Amino acid sequence: MRYREFYQQSLENPEAFWKAQAHELQWYHKPENILTNDGNDHPQWFIDGKLNLCYLCIDQHIEEGFGRQNAIIYDSPVTNTKEIITYNRLHKEVSKLAGALKDLGLEKGDTALIYMPMIPQAVYAMLACVRIGVIHSVVFGGFAPHELAIRIDDCTPKVIITASSGIEIDRIIPYKPYVDKAITMASHKPENVILFQRHLGAATPVKPYDIDYLEAVKNALPAEPIEVASNHPSYILYTSGTTGKPKGIVRDTGGYATALKFSMKYVYGVNAGDVFWAASDVGWVVGHSYIVYGPLLNRNTTVLFEGKPIRTPDASTFWRVISEYRVKVMFTAPTAIRAIKKEDPKGEMIRGYDLSCLKYQFLAGERCDVSTLKWTEENLKVPVIDHWWQTESGWPMLANMVGVELAKVKPGSATFPVCGYDIQIVNGSGDVLGPNSEGYVTVKLPLPPGNLRTIWRNPERFKAGYLERFPGYYFSGDGGFKDEDGYVYITGRVDDVINVAGHRLSTAEMEEIVASHPQVAECAVIGIQDDLKGQIPLALAVTKAGNEIAESVIQSEIIKEVRSQIGPVAGLKQVILVSRLPKTRSGKILRKLLRGIADNEDISIPSTIDDPKIIDEIAQVYKTHKIGSI
Repeated sequence: MRYREFYQQSLENPEAFWKAQAHELQWYHKPENILTNDGNDHPQWFIDGKLNLCYLCIDQHIEEGFGRQNAIIYDSPVTNTKEIITYNRLHKEVSKLAGALKDLGLEKGDTALIYMPMIPQAVYAMLACVRIGVIHSVVFGGFAPHELAIRIDDCTPKVIITASSGIEIDRIIPYKPYVDKAITMASHKPENVILFQRHLGAATPVKPYDIDYLEAVKNALPAEPIEVASNHPSYILYTSGTTGKPKGIVRDTGGYATALKFSMKYVYGVNAGDVFWAASDVGWVVGHSYIVYGPLLNRNTTVLFEGKPIRTPDASTFWRVISEYRVKVMFTAPTAIRAIKKEDPKGEMIRGYDLSCLKYQFLAGERCDVSTLKWTEENLKVPVIDHWWQTESGWPMLANMVGVELAKVKPGSATFPVCGYDIQIVNGSGDVLGPNSEGYVTVKLPLPPGNLRTIWRNPERFKAGYLERFPGYYFSGDGGFKDEDGYVYITGRVDDVINVAGHRLSTAEMEEIVASHPQVAECAVIGIQDDLKGQIPLALAVTKAGNEIAESVIQSEIIKEVRSQIGPVAGLKQVILVSRLPKTRSGKILRKLLRGIADNEDISIPSTIDDPKIIDEIAQVYKTHKIGSI
């Protein structure tokens, strides 16, 4: 079947389309009410269905004779550890931990917070919770105690499951002291902390509420999966909000399972038994959907990687993992590829590995610039698929659906809407715009299965943030446009559009031009305050390793190229070469922080920042170049 026909079916008769996809799952009670309304013009899917997400990820495969298949490959270059976990082993570990949670009094509808590094026990904890109907909230390992305390107060967990430490390349992060401090700061006090001891040398103070992970599991009876309603929350996942208070995105169970199963086949093109690798973290939505639940639902072998694209030990790490475990489809962020490209500009390290197993390379998490896309294509020699989605959606909204029909790749575009997403570009009044007109990216309701149900304990914020600005549509918060062929281009968050002397300009468009310079490894373009023009653009660029071209030459070439491609209206006159850019631990460049420092705003150091020292470095760079108010 061709994409266009398949996609139109999903829009013209969504109930029939998603009923058929839901029947790909094994329900305890198959749903009859396929699509209903929650009273706020927001869809609910399969509300009378009964199922269990953990059963679908583990027990069903064992019952069908695949218990000896590899479920998880744990590869940790930071601890020099490798471990293969079969579906049989996964069942034993998860059912025993679920039993331990029941022994502590946790029941369906209770919440548990998981604060762990990329180790198998993090996956066990997630699956153990959904096995017994407990709603988990995974907080990215290494979040500062203050941020952790905010989440404790919001989701009020009965139990926190944590590890003694995590590792960032060669730096030990002491998780347990962070947890203890967060509990002290929080108003809500969890009853217990289940601690997995890694014996890596981190401080692990003992508190009365502590329970040893291994002892708890050893003494527990295995727990069977319980039936939950389709709209029972599977998890809460926090994402940044404009108010400064994190938003707890609530995901259902039945719609989410249906969407993930669908996406593994039709978006990513993987079959049961294939090896799939999402190089992310379980603390982010990618980790939930495509390290844990999606691959395991689809009976794939999923790679759990505790390392970085570089320095663990070098820029060949990704290629080693793909080759060693015969990965068919990989998913990572453009930032990771740029980091590799910076260390290995000619891709020489790739040629030392047999990557014949790799069929597709997916990129997401941020906009993929053309030079990164082309470098990846040229060196991997497979289709490189840029796709777009959000924590809120839980699965891709725009993608080249390789499991249906591989479309022509257009650099800079995430291709077409995924089935179920009626994506429209509208202006500020909500009028649908024509081709090549930039506006707000929205999705006409109803959203397909798998999207957020609400914001935890804050339905008003949910409605105000996503549904009220454009009635009848979900507002993504991003800007973009469609070309004459229907390809969708995401230009970035709407607050990344700058106004230069009355002209609305996309910093993402300028970034793409800066990134195309042969000596630039990665870059950020931001708008900073200007008394005359309101805002002016500033480019910060990191050059590739081994660059010997003079700084002034690179700067003038970039300015000339931006002027050539966008015109003098772009107003880019300042390009600063820096050694690195501030990023979150997941690899996203902190553009808002770069703007705030330049405009001398009161800034709070994000707890997700990779290295807080870079703030002083950037401030000094601005001072040297007389940027903004510094």
